[in-house]
Amino acid sequence: MHAVVSGDVQGVGFRYAAAEHARELGVAGWVRNLPDGRVEAEVEGESGAVERMIAWLERGPRAARVAAVEVAETPVLHEDAFLIEH
Repeated sequence: MHAVVSGDVQGVGFRYAAAEHARELGVAGWVRNLPDGRVEAEVEGESGAVERMIAWLERGPRAARVAAVEVAETPVLHEDAFLIEH
């Protein structure tokens, strides 16, 4: 799944918290900041774990204020880790 998270989501540890949560869930993919202040992520893995990760993105870490999450299906890339991209 591909997700774009908007709101107050940069400068609050969003990427690091997302990576930690993804590892706990056992999903793979990546997360990165976008120049316009949003956060973008791709998540793949067991469908239930991916759904839980998307649900987490809708809340984010405690300091974040998520306004919206746009989610779309993407082709599976068979990633084996969850990375923070810069």
